[in-house]
Amino acid sequence: MSKPIIECVPNFSEGKDRAVIDAIARAIRSVQDVALLDVDPGFDTNRTVYTFVGSPEMVLEAALAAAREARALIDMRNHRGAHPRIGALDVCPFVPVSGISMEECADLARTFGRMLADEFGVPVYLYERSASRPERQSLADIRAGEYEGLAQKLKDPNWAPDFGPTIFDPRWGATVTGAREFLIAYNINLNTKDKKLANDIALSVREAGRTVKDVDGNPVKVPGRLRAVRAIGWYIEEYQCAQVSINLLDFRATALHSVFEAVKEEAEARGLYVTGSELIGLIPLEAIRGAGQYFRMKMGKSPGLPDEELVELAIQTLGLRSVQPFDPAKKVIEWTLRPRGQLVSMDLRAFVGTVSSDSPAPGGGSVAALAGALGASLAAMDANLSVGKRGREEFSEVLSELSTRAQADQRELLLLVDEDTAAFNEVMGAMRMPKTSEAERRARFAAIEAAEKHAAEVPLKTAELCLDAMELCLDAARHGIESSATDSATGCLMAHAGLKSALMNVRVNIKSLSDEAFVLRMEAACTSLEAKANNILAVLDPFVSSALAR
Repeated sequence: MSKPIIECVPNFSEGKDRAVIDAIARAIRSVQDVALLDVDPGFDTNRTVYTFVGSPEMVLEAALAAAREARALIDMRNHRGAHPRIGALDVCPFVPVSGISMEECADLARTFGRMLADEFGVPVYLYERSASRPERQSLADIRAGEYEGLAQKLKDPNWAPDFGPTIFDPRWGATVTGAREFLIAYNINLNTKDKKLANDIALSVREAGRTVKDVDGNPVKVPGRLRAVRAIGWYIEEYQCAQVSINLLDFRATALHSVFEAVKEEAEARGLYVTGSELIGLIPLEAIRGAGQYFRMKMGKSPGLPDEELVELAIQTLGLRSVQPFDPAKKVIEWTLRPRGQLVSMDLRAFVGTVSSDSPAPGGGSVAALAGALGASLAAMDANLSVGKRGREEFSEVLSELSTRAQADQRELLLLVDEDTAAFNEVMGAMRMPKTSEAERRARFAAIEAAEKHAAEVPLKTAELCLDAMELCLDAARHGIESSATDSATGCLMAHAGLKSALMNVRVNIKSLSDEAFVLRMEAACTSLEAKANNILAVLDPFVSSALAR
């Protein structure tokens, strides 16, 4: 349910003219709800790399806006630079950050490529996860011959573009776009200035490994320890230490903490120590949260903590503040996008005061989501208190998984606190649409119907998560310590209140819909959720009574 976030990293063939660089940056910033995180021009390469993030729709719009600016300002006939390139917008990768699959991201890149080709009449190639065939996965293969060889390349049927004409556009060249995994640039500090030692560690951990000679003197490739990892060793004068400099190409294939632990082991095998690490750029929440969870489990404790605590644990353990400041609000991608004025960012008194005002939103839907979040929190609390306690050792793994699930439910429900109010406001906005002419009345009716469907879908999701929270509370009561059973029971009742309230909102929002099939589906879903919730309560009541009697 977490909102999809995509990173886009377009590379434009201009790194010297500040006016052009700034104009493209302004075009990106002009798109609402897109955050431009970095602009990195290279004078010698004559190339600028932009990094921005946002929802798929807004990122697509920002990428097109940047391309339009480049179309007007960059002429490849005048371009010279050290970096390989094939066009004005040389490459435009889309990277899934959270709440979106790689295939969805690949589809977005295809949409961008098609729209760019249609609007500008230029050739566009697809690469990486969007590639139309295996031999086009590599950017280097597509870019072979560069801009200067493109006119001849387009005459070869094997190199016909995926979108756009086979005609050479001397002003633009061609563009390559696609989807790829998020790249984490990560450096690990050593208590030595010896670059050779750092590089020796890098050769041991990187996927490509090293080349050695066998007994006959023939070169033999020895693979490294970690998949999707590139690494070299270097010395940084500013820090007075050597570093193992790492590009983590896929943090889901090899976790951030796995890289840290492997370098630490290799360093200690050489009599060295890791003194901290440095993150270049930003990092997805999933990657750094995973590190925090790993270190919690290494302590023998439950990993089901709030994100803020897990991230801080990762920062401390990885030593991410050892050579540079590290502010998670500015380094964790999802947290850089937190909108101001969220209901969930209010303190308790302000939230209660806002609910009690004379405005109809926030109302019951937002409060239902909050009730569910509190229920999930109590399930996590009971599980966290119980992991490792005497008499509960056999349930430690179950309780650790339970607390992690409960934290995930809590996060999703807190998002729904604001989303429910936003859905209500969409309905109000649709109702305020003009209705003077027949065309206006039809447009208004369609907008109200769509808004009310969304306003029903949001509380239904709230109810589904509340049911999961109820189940987790019951399991926590069963497997956790006896002294916290009433806390779990309280959580179950809170989540049940959230579920019942959310279902009321579903039913009130489908009352006036004309889509009968949709109404029947929603009614059936409500009935099913109510029955499952009643079954949980039927088990909970005697269980809690028994616990209180002991």
